[in-house]
Amino acid sequence: MDARVEEVLYRKYQMLGGILDERGRRVWAAVEANLLGRGGISTVARATGLSRTTIYQGVEELNRGRAGDTVSGGRLRAPGGGRKRLTDKDPQLLESLERLVDPMTRGDPESPLRWTCKSTRQLAQALEKQGHTVGRQKVAELLVELGYSLQANRKTREGSEHADRDAQFEYINQQVREFQRRGQPVISVDTKKKELVGDFKHAGQEWQPQGQPEEVRVHDFMDRELGKINPYGVYDQMANAGWVSVGTDHDTAQFAVESIRRWWLKIGCQRYRRAREVLITADGGGSNGYRVRLWKVALQTLANETGLAIRVCHFPPSTSKWNQIEHRMFAFISMNWRGKPLTSHEVIVNLIGSTTTCKGLTVQAELDTSLYPTGIKVPDDELNKVNLTAASFHGEWNYSISPNCSG
Repeated sequence: MDARVEEVLYRKYQMLGGILDERGRRVWAAVEANLLGRGGISTVARATGLSRTTIYQGVEELNRGRAGDTVSGGRLRAPGGGRKRLTDKDPQLLESLERLVDPMTRGDPESPLRWTCKSTRQLAQALEKQGHTVGRQKVAELLVELGYSLQANRKTREGSEHADRDAQFEYINQQVREFQRRGQPVISVDTKKKELVGDFKHAGQEWQPQGQPEEVRVHDFMDRELGKINPYGVYDQMANAGWVSVGTDHDTAQFAVESIRRWWLKIGCQRYRRAREVLITADGGGSNGYRVRLWKVALQTLANETGLAIRVCHFPPSTSKWNQIEHRMFAFISMNWRGKPLTSHEVIVNLIGSTTTCKGLTVQAELDTSLYPTGIKVPDDELNKVNLTAASFHGEWNYSISPNCSG
């Protein structure tokens, strides 16, 4: 019988086991076994931990149409009859279990289970050591009764909030509106997550012929010949269009600015023929971080080459997901290549370049095989040559770099 069927039965029993009485459990098990057909009793027994004899009794009761009868003597069981609940015989069981499963708030923070996987088997063993007689299946039923369920982690915390977080958002919004009103380009930039190149498993699913999934490697050990890629993106907010440089070397400030340069030379200068300045919104860290000296030096070089005044607004710390490029472009690239192994640079560039949305997003991509060494130090005298004007509001986050004729 399919293991998935047993998993479904197990989950059903976890939810119903603590609600149904003895009779209800065996009748429910009998119904499930009948629906499964041949081998159903064995499957239900494995999934729930109920004995085959108990399930057979339920089947007999169903067949006789007397689900309320007991098997012995054909007499109806009086209210309150049968075995007592384990928690009635052991009143301290629930308290001991909750102390183990949630030691931080309800019990001893030195509990040995605080630092291990709290499986029902381990909980049952720990309760046994405390003098409670209980099996792992009963532990699962009691956990449901206490209001617990199996849950994965949920990403909700972004870190501590800066006092001027909302004010910086408002400042960025004002700058974006002003640039758009004057017809000047506004771009959002960032590096997408690095990806292994090769026949590796890639998260997600796609349609394939039945029983013919695409085969990939078992282990995600980097292929030394193919290596990794660093996709650096430029998202044009007014045009709803993007550019991605697929880098094969390091993700540095020079690589970030080179990606912006390529966007301008191949797309931006044609789209914005009357542009005199450009607004860049970026995260506060990474290769385009506001503390990175090389980022500012490289932007100065770009300003000198293009004649554009470059205004930069960084998002406050721990707010990277607010950057437009994250949910306007990167999210759709991830959706477009879900479940597809990134077997080569060509495949990656084509998958990125074919990303579209119903709202008209278009993306162009290009491979960048240039070398970008790390560890480059920018001395004070070189940084002082940057023609930088800090804004009156958080000048470390908001600044302009104008062309410097002296280079």
